[in-house]
Amino acid sequence: MIDKDLLITTVNSAIEGTPLFLVDVEVRPGNSIVVEVDSQDSVDIDQCVAITRAIEDKFDRDVEDYELEVGSAGLTSPFKVRGQYLKNLGNPVEVLTLDGRKLKGTLSAVSDTDDSFTLTTTAKVKEPGKKKPVEVEQTTTLTPAECKYVKYLIEFK
Repeated sequence: MIDKDLLITTVNSAIEGTPLFLVDVEVRPGNSIVVEVDSQDSVDIDQCVAITRAIEDKFDRDVEDYELEVGSAGLTSPFKVRGQYLKNLGNPVEVLTLDGRKLKGTLSAVSDTDDSFTLTTTAKVKEPGKKKPVEVEQTTTLTPAECKYVKYLIEFK
């Protein structure tokens, strides 16, 4: 069985000094390894090749065979690490909370002290004495532990 901790250490060493950050490492049955990385800008194929080579240098396929996939975290994949929240600051996101609420809004803040983030949404509220509902901005502060998922919201206009 592939040592996941050694794999994580190898990937972190390979991306040290680059704008990349590690999102996830999975070792699936049959020694299928999936490594997801991300960056504030973009992830290019050369960076993925460098990570692949670093892993192949550390883990000998003759000793233990494995399948390896290195790539960027998908655009519509749920956020897994703080770096993804920071990357999407100011972008539209969709949140599904553990209590079943689906919220769509702008990721407006990420806390430095804890894992919380702030979502700014707009809602139509009927104000007393007015005929039409008025749009009001509301902010909601959540933690990843309170959410089933948080992901980038693709909007087509």
